[in-house]
Amino acid sequence: MNDFVRMTAMELLQGYEDKSFSPVEVTEALLKQIERCNPAVNAYCLVDAETTLAFARESEKRYVDGKPRGQLDGVPVAVKDVFLTPMWPTLKGSRTVLPESTMGKEAPCVAALNRNGYVPLGKTTTPEFGWKGVTDNPIDGVTRNPWNPEKTAGGSSGGSAAAVPLGMGPLALGTDAGGSIRIPAGFCGHVGLKPSFGEVPHWPASPFGTLAHAGPMTWTVTDCALMMNVISEADLRDTNAIPRRNIDYLEAIAGEPKDLLKGVRIAYSATLGYVNVDREVEETVREAAHLLQSLGAEVTEVAPGFDDPLAAFGHLFYGGAANALRNLGKRQRALMDPQLVGVAEKAAQLTMLDYLAAVNERTALCERMANFHRKYDLLLTPTLPITAFKAGREVPEDWPSTRWPSWTPFTYPFNMTGQPALSVPCGFSSDGLPIGLQLVGRRFDDASVLRVGQAYQLAAPLTDKRPELFHTGATEGEKA
Repeated sequence: MNDFVRMTAMELLQGYEDKSFSPVEVTEALLKQIERCNPAVNAYCLVDAETTLAFARESEKRYVDGKPRGQLDGVPVAVKDVFLTPMWPTLKGSRTVLPESTMGKEAPCVAALNRNGYVPLGKTTTPEFGWKGVTDNPIDGVTRNPWNPEKTAGGSSGGSAAAVPLGMGPLALGTDAGGSIRIPAGFCGHVGLKPSFGEVPHWPASPFGTLAHAGPMTWTVTDCALMMNVISEADLRDTNAIPRRNIDYLEAIAGEPKDLLKGVRIAYSATLGYVNVDREVEETVREAAHLLQSLGAEVTEVAPGFDDPLAAFGHLFYGGAANALRNLGKRQRALMDPQLVGVAEKAAQLTMLDYLAAVNERTALCERMANFHRKYDLLLTPTLPITAFKAGREVPEDWPSTRWPSWTPFTYPFNMTGQPALSVPCGFSSDGLPIGLQLVGRRFDDASVLRVGQAYQLAAPLTDKRPELFHTGATEGEKA
């Protein structure tokens, strides 16, 4: 079992192909790992072993018949509980959602995974409607960090993030409207990609509008590229999706680090010109920049030259929260996370001109970054300025702001611009918490972001190191 839960998706596919093991064996092992480890971190809010094993048996039969389906047949995937799954309800962490209203419907990412033979492991925990950068909700409680359960996993894709390092799924689906893939990937120590806006079809449209992206959360960059090959398949229901370019992301990242980095121009900024960064985080990411330079990349320390767009982002993001609650009355709002209700009601007081001023600032930021990328292929920053803090809080203790975006200043600007941004693990703090680097590329150049992320991970792999919980599972106290 320990071998199966350690394996990447690519390794599982190879084993299925040469008949070393079967999708049913792997799925049974992962379900046991979920049973062992999930009580400590609350990554999954729904596990239905009978349905999951039925998918695995169908996959196993296809391999026996010599007719595997697509690119992921038999690979288990964790699905964030904001994606519609036809066989399971999608509650989005809210008591206001009627479970039966979501059944029989399938999000584009889920449909693409299904066409490619995936095995769904269950639904992963999210804050209510995915509204914040940590994960807790009125139904499911708090999701915790696999490296230290006293700490937060981040959010809003915190459940998916907590699952991956613990071997509770090699692949996971997340969404990101302000950092919600990259924040928990950074805190939990694995790979997370926010693709270019429109590259991965997403339906129904998010209430957070064009800030919102769907993307992969994986243990390796290779698996991330594999998953992108699948979830970027066309789906006409997303009217914001860009035309399909049929990029083979696995082919795009093939090669040795020096080949992948040849001629690549990287701008390194530890602070974006305005962020206060923890010393250990800054030092660790700087070492990563030096490594990329030693492997042949042209690395220049330079900030992109924009001011913190936090206020404009707040208008756009919390306007989306107000949009999510627009049809909910007092009785329904009384069932909800009161902090979500509070920010939504405040945002509902914005004027049209307030909102359009934020749109103007967003446009200017897009233009700034487009010009910046005429000189530099990629921007390298820390994923986060801090490591994970105490679970159950929206912000760290003694933090000057009460709202989550204040501690994730490296992520939300690039939701505003729609650029691809990848978080890759690059080290650990002195107290054993993961540190991540972020690679940001020009719009629609997801391949370059993955290519450089792959070069870094090949040169400085941390993939052999797993949390202690991976081996021990939850203690009796945690289970209680």
